[in-house]
Amino acid sequence: MARVAIVAIVLIVVFAKDVPLTLLTLPSSAVPPRRAGVSPRAVHSDRLQALETVRGAARSLSRSPRARWLRAVPRALSIAALMTLAISTVATSAVAAELPRLVARDGRHALLVDGQPYLILGAQVHNSSNSAEALQQVWPAVKDAQANTVVVPVAWEQVEAQEGQFDFSFVDTLLAQARERGVRVVLLWFATWKNTSPQYAPAWVKLDNQRFPRMRDAQGQPSYCLSPFGAQTLAADKRAFVALMTHLKQVDEAHRTVIMVQVQNEVGTYGLARDHGPEARQAFEADVPAEVLRRQKSPVPGASRGSWKAVYGDYAEQYFHSWAIARYIGEIAAAGRRVYDLPMFVNNALRDPIAPMAPWKSDFASGGPTHDVIDLYKAAAPKIDIIGPDIYMPESTKVAAVLQQFQRRDNALWVPEIGNAATYARYHYAILGQGAIGVAPFGVDYADYSNYPLGSPHTDARMTAPIAAVYGVFRPMASQWARWALEGRTHGVAEGDDRQPQTVALKGWTARISFGEWQFGERSWPQLKDDAPPSAARPQGGVAIAQIGDDEFIVTGQSARVRFDADASFKGLGTMLIHAQEGRFGPDGRWITRRNWNGDQVDWGLNLPATPTVLKVKLGRY
Repeated sequence: MARVAIVAIVLIVVFAKDVPLTLLTLPSSAVPPRRAGVSPRAVHSDRLQALETVRGAARSLSRSPRARWLRAVPRALSIAALMTLAISTVATSAVAAELPRLVARDGRHALLVDGQPYLILGAQVHNSSNSAEALQQVWPAVKDAQANTVVVPVAWEQVEAQEGQFDFSFVDTLLAQARERGVRVVLLWFATWKNTSPQYAPAWVKLDNQRFPRMRDAQGQPSYCLSPFGAQTLAADKRAFVALMTHLKQVDEAHRTVIMVQVQNEVGTYGLARDHGPEARQAFEADVPAEVLRRQKSPVPGASRGSWKAVYGDYAEQYFHSWAIARYIGEIAAAGRRVYDLPMFVNNALRDPIAPMAPWKSDFASGGPTHDVIDLYKAAAPKIDIIGPDIYMPESTKVAAVLQQFQRRDNALWVPEIGNAATYARYHYAILGQGAIGVAPFGVDYADYSNYPLGSPHTDARMTAPIAAVYGVFRPMASQWARWALEGRTHGVAEGDDRQPQTVALKGWTARISFGEWQFGERSWPQLKDDAPPSAARPQGGVAIAQIGDDEFIVTGQSARVRFDADASFKGLGTMLIHAQEGRFGPDGRWITRRNWNGDQVDWGLNLPATPTVLKVKLGRY
């Protein structure tokens, strides 16, 4: 195809050599949408330069003996047809505008942005920081945190305050300011449900129970929560969401500033297992849909079909409510993606991740996408790509359990919310090391509001500093790290509350990671056993490792000691450290060495200081 295109362009130049160059330049409509940060003048200049180069080559060719066959071609050959072919080929040879999308490989995942793996180092703003004025307190915090992505809510009530009249001015302001700063955006659609309630729905929705019904309890009394069986509620929410996605396509498809969209927020219902309204009662007594039966395992021995109670027993009400909400969300997501096909996800207010599995007892939001109903959500809402956990449980055993429960072959690990307190920063190593597509601490802006004790008590740079420390080492290698994760090369751990050592199995090696160590010597030494280093005051260590070769690793972390032991494949061979280079990756992806660790610095393992550090490690055998 490329050779045909070259011949076509040459023919154009030979037969239309007297046509002014300006008439041979490509029209804007023939060129793929430009990337963010590239000016129209630069794109036009590139087209002129490319065509001038082709014309020069063609003139040289026309003077050669090989050009005689060209002159024999009938002059009647359509210049217009050749121009169409040339324009099409030159346009498609440029970097095509590719929408963000998720890819999977052997159960691992990556988010592709502009065709390249993208690691979300996110910063989610406070719920009320979704106005043009509030953004003034957002951007300094995003910058200080070294985030590459901002996560921002768009409320139904702000875009459709009057029914049928849409106002996306805030969206436009947000996108324009994000582009100026080179920051990508994840949008959160706060609509029918935000933290289970309709508080972000327009007043004309949440105050009209006749059109937009609430859930009903078993006695017929209304709940605070809008019913997932409200047909007009679904239609109105879907219409507004489609309008948003249509607007995004119009204003952002060429820039791809928005890379993902969350549909609703922390759905479910507190204090009520399911809706008891007329439509809900009828659906509850009906047979469980076949697509649910195929994915959601029944806890009732021998139950393979029938009503929700017959199939799911004591779990029936929770599972039914999960299906009803998931189906509702799925319809909205599918409608939006038909207009503008961006990756979409839902988030989850967690149930206790380590408590024995038991039916709902008012101990979490029934109907939400908790880890036990991921299969059900996948069945009822196939256009939702990811179910992500919101982590506000600081206990290390619970965080580890959540990551394991939500990272599945059919569900990419993405943590859309996590506490912004300093104690959570160490978990970023585990999250990103274990192959997540990203993480986004909540409340990363300088509004004078703190959600302590869920997050940091600070609302200034003391809040962003622990996040920035970790993001600072990942950001220069973010795309490469995302690629390594897709290839299954990355691993991560966070210091546990028990402070115990941990191991990571690698190809040919085992990494032994310990915490609360001095950088020199052993804790068992008499002069050290009663003298703890500053890092031992509280759990704060974390390590992420990427194995980039058989005996080569990128090691990043803080407040931890890393030792590599050879596995049985060495068969008695000796091993040694070849080098441990401290440094970073440059903008071009090349490694830049700051210093070469050796001698005292490596005799007791690789001792990562409290300041996050990146090492390029090469091991050898003899």
